[in-house]
Amino acid sequence: MTVSDGPAADRRVVVLDVVGLQSDHLGGGHAPNLTGLLDEEHTADLQPPFPAVTVPAQTTLATGRSPAAHGDVANGEYDRDADAVAFWERDRGDRTRIWEAAADAGLTTGALFFQHLVGTNADVSVTPSPIEDEDNNILEMNCWTNPDGLYDDLEAEYGHFPLHNYWGPAANERSSEWILTAAREAIERFDPDLLWVYVPHLDYDAQRHGPDAPETDAALETVDELLGSFLSFLRADERWQETVVNVVSEYGFHSVDTPVFPNRALRQAGLLSVTDDGHGGEEVDLSRSAAFAMVDHQVAHVYADADAIVDARETLEALDGVAAVLDDDRLAARGIDHPNAGDLVLVAEPDAWFQYYWWDTHEVAPSYATDMDIHAKPGFDPCELFVGDAGLASLDPTQIGGSHGRVDEGTRGVYGLGGPAAPEALSPDGPVDARAVAPTIATLLGVEDRLEMDFEAASLLSGVRSTSD
Repeated sequence: MTVSDGPAADRRVVVLDVVGLQSDHLGGGHAPNLTGLLDEEHTADLQPPFPAVTVPAQTTLATGRSPAAHGDVANGEYDRDADAVAFWERDRGDRTRIWEAAADAGLTTGALFFQHLVGTNADVSVTPSPIEDEDNNILEMNCWTNPDGLYDDLEAEYGHFPLHNYWGPAANERSSEWILTAAREAIERFDPDLLWVYVPHLDYDAQRHGPDAPETDAALETVDELLGSFLSFLRADERWQETVVNVVSEYGFHSVDTPVFPNRALRQAGLLSVTDDGHGGEEVDLSRSAAFAMVDHQVAHVYADADAIVDARETLEALDGVAAVLDDDRLAARGIDHPNAGDLVLVAEPDAWFQYYWWDTHEVAPSYATDMDIHAKPGFDPCELFVGDAGLASLDPTQIGGSHGRVDEGTRGVYGLGGPAAPEALSPDGPVDARAVAPTIATLLGVEDRLEMDFEAASLLSGVRSTSD
């Protein structure tokens, strides 16, 4: 029997988006709280979309659609007409996430610190939105919230959101602790039927040190302790008996030791041009370049003039650390054949990752290279997790110990259900397709037939009885 129409929400659904968590983290002694919440019958590996990086993974999890459908193919976006790259700046657009559709269906919903939240209609929402000057220097910490004024209340009670602990050399557990505190406030103030909470802490040390490092084990213990406190809060809440906790991870990590520089190779081949950045450094000149690689962890989107694609392919196929160069049918097979995708898409070897540098010596690096400037850099830069010799961000890519983006059996995420209202079992045939998470949440809420969403995968619980039956 499928879930019936009954009350507005059959259960209260809390989603803990614990980025970097994998199935083998459970039961190993480092995550007793998560292990106690979940069991083998309620837990499975999660197959992320390709590429397995933040924005594509998050949008797929929350919409039930692939990057080929929703268009989020990377953390950044290349504007072909303007010859410009912007990371982390895309707005919500026409992408409807599960909390937006559920709100339209009459439920109370919330989403905290997910990407592209500005403008969401979720009843309670918090996302960083610092006030910056024209050079992207932060003038004042702020967050965009629903409802208006919520951040003022949170700041008065708990202090400003610690943005410097959310990303950069000082990234640590304080940001996750603040987010989970905001989640408690969201429950107490708004009593949402659906609350999605992004918990980033494990991501930092997995990138810095690699997934097998003792520092990452320590980070796992820290995030488990934070989540244990939050779960204790939930257990004391009057709606605990109707609560099902979804634990989901966007991707797992590869151990890496090989930075790869596709833009250097394109420049050496005469396909990428540079110009003076006005500060003694070399800036890429996108308008004059025949080919350019927008790098993103273990994946890079290569945008090229039509008459330069063959040369770009030959140049990049010969580059050590490149496992595959995808185009046309191979992009379709990976579920990423969308106009936003590159003309070519590079996939790194498991122990390699892509860095955006086009220069050979630090002396001619662009001025933003040593800054914490996630919007100006035309590629994702994990070196911002380390303090540099000449600025806040390091220029030494050999320090990076972990990366992600490839979709491999050993680096899948995890999906699990726990809490008193969890169904009797979660029994998928093999790993859970990330596109199945949103329809499964719809089933748990009991509004599967009332949501205006076009899911590409079926709910894992399509035969589960509604709690109102």
